[in-house]
Amino acid sequence: MMRVLRPLLVLAGVCAAWELVVRATGVPHYILPGPVRVANALAAQHAFILENAATTLLEMLLGMLLGVACGSVSALLLAQSRAVRRWFLPLVLASQAIPVFAIAPLLVLWLGFGIASKVAAAALIIFFPVTSAFYDGLVRTERGWLDLAHVMGARPAAILLRLRVPAALPALASGIRVAAAVAPIGAVIGEWVGASAGLGFLMLQANAQMQVDLLFAALSVLALFAIAFYAAIDRLLRLLVPWQPVTSDSD
Repeated sequence: MMRVLRPLLVLAGVCAAWELVVRATGVPHYILPGPVRVANALAAQHAFILENAATTLLEMLLGMLLGVACGSVSALLLAQSRAVRRWFLPLVLASQAIPVFAIAPLLVLWLGFGIASKVAAAALIIFFPVTSAFYDGLVRTERGWLDLAHVMGARPAAILLRLRVPAALPALASGIRVAAAVAPIGAVIGEWVGASAGLGFLMLQANAQMQVDLLFAALSVLALFAIAFYAAIDRLLRLLVPWQPVTSDSD
């Protein structure tokens, strides 16, 4: 019960403090609207906001699937082949040295203003944490297990699929959790560069028209979607990787 009540109390406290600050300072609503005004904007245009939110959620889901798939395959190749590591690992590192915001205009130019460029932007952000975490798990398999497999005459493919991959799944799960947290960033960045729908597009339009209450309403929905998306991914991973230890306090 407290797990549900605690975040609601924190949210209520933040909103109350926010409203008090707005009323006490008299800041104009076009600079910082209070939570009551934001709630009114959300209620008045909830259908329009949710329609755009559905587009962003779809971009996040597809970007997550593409990023996890590409990252997992890349990690397997890096772990299995020294030649691939020599040639491909610098490219993996370079992919994170260039901000996605700098690449997003090129993605729009190459893939158009549709959903493809936003999915690609989300996948680029997701790719590195998945690759890094899974590769780290693959190369840190218990040495005693590997020695035993070699003594028993196991083939390299069998060692990879039946030993190293299962042992690395907790690390992969950690990488996917990080990816779930950053997935909205890629989708929204792609929408900011060029889009005709989505919460990022809606926020840009609201900002241009000085509808700051609508902007905050869209931002609030994006935050709720991001939290729900992460919670769903985390729950799914706990079911798929039940042997991953959890040592935190139960409360």
